Formats: sequence, structure tokens, C-alpha cells
Amino acid sequence: MKSALYGCVLALQFLTRLPLPIACPWNSETRRWAIRAYPLVGLFLGCLLALLALLMHNAPAPITALALLSLWVGLSGGLHLDGVMDLADALGSNQPLARRWEIMKDPQIGSFGILALLFLLAWKGVLLWALLSYNAPLWWLIVLPALGRWGGAALLILTPCAQSKGLAWAWKQSLGVRDVWLSLVPLLVLALFYPGIIAMLIATGVLVGGCRWALVKLFQGINGDMVGATIEGVELWLMGLMWSWWWFAMASPPGM
Repeated sequence: MKSALYGCVLALQFLTRLPLPIACPWNSETRRWAIRAYPLVGLFLGCLLALLALLMHNAPAPITALALLSLWVGLSGGLHLDGVMDLADALGSNQPLARRWEIMKDPQIGSFGILALLFLLAWKGVLLWALLSYNAPLWWLIVLPALGRWGGAALLILTPCAQSKGLAWAWKQSLGVRDVWLSLVPLLVLALFYPGIIAMLIATGVLVGGCRWALVKLFQGINGDMVGATIEGVELWLMGLMWSWWWFAMASPPGM
């Protein structure tokens, strides 16, 4: 039980900027529980986002969307956005494999990274605005960060690391397929009340599978930046699918 509690704290410390001055042991047990707690951390972040959305329900949708996006980025400290920028710079370089890895390790951000960041935040903000305008039930805002972090955890566990060093490799030494399923438990419990989560889980699995195939082909494995980029990618992917569903199947566009 103590390892599980330490794992939850470790996940919060790693995935958020919340001040938790607790010294957690770094061992195989706490790492396993931390990965299993990734979706729980996402649910916690999602609850904070949903609370802000409720508090701002009378505000104009664009202002609420921007506030939510700001909180979303602020809570994570931009950790996953850094992975998006590094991966975009490496992919945009069209260089051989060894040079792509050098670019990913370079602390300087290039033009492809900046463009990726701008477009990612722009699309995320616009999709938030659209979903708020449709008065979509707020449960989607709660589960979205959880699904993103489950997707990142699944990629880390199921994909070989490109190099036998780094933070991703250190985490991976303690993990197995069982941890993917255990991390799903809180989402499956919520799916009993909101069956739409099952469809979102399937969509997440499809994207993670595609990312795994592409990253192994292009980089011969993954690192921590790619896990962070996958978390951001899952969130944006699900938001796009939800907007498409709301637009084409559930509601008429505003003003019609």
C-alpha cells in the first residue's frame, strides 16, 4: 500500500507542476504504481478543468476556452509540449536517423518545433471553443487528460526504447503489459456510467498503435519526448473526433 501511495505522488510530481514536497523512493515498485496512476492524474487534472468550465459557464465561449487551455498547459508545465517540439524538429529535418536523434537532444527549438506548438495550441483552443459552444456534457473534459496519459503509458510499456539510457528507459525496466491493463481500471469504472468512454478508449488504442508503428519505423524505438508528444496527440485526436461526432451526428451547427 505504501508503494501505491508513493507511486501516486510520484506520478503527480512528474506529470504536473503542483508543489508536492514529498521525497518518494525511486524503485521498481513505485515506478510501476506511478505508471498505473497516470490516468488517475489525468482524471484529477480533468476535474480541475471541468470545475473551471462550470465556474465560467456564463462567460463567452472563446474566453472560457482560452482560460481552460491556459490552465491545461499551466498544470502540466508544458512538459508534453516540449516533446512535441523536439519531435517536430527531428521529423521536419529530413535528416538520417543519427542526425534526427541529435536534433531531438538539442535544447534549441527550431522552426518546425515552433510551428508544431502554435498549431497544436491553436487547434486545441478552437476545438475547446467549439465543444463549449455545443454545450457538450463536461464528462469529456474530465476523461480526456486521463485517456491521453493512458495512451502515453501504453506507448512507453509496449514500445522498445531506442537507446539503453534516459528517463524512458529507466521507467521501462520495471514495467509490463499487466501495468497497461491495471492503469485502465479507473477509466473502465467510469465507463459504467458514461459508455462513450469505451469508444474513446478504442480510438486512443488505434492512435497509439499507429504512433508505435511510425516511431519504430522512423526512429527504431522511442524516448521520453515521444511519450509526451503522444499524450498531446491523443488529446487533440480525441477532441477532433468528438467535435466531428457533435457536428455530424449529434447537433446542428450554431445558428441553424
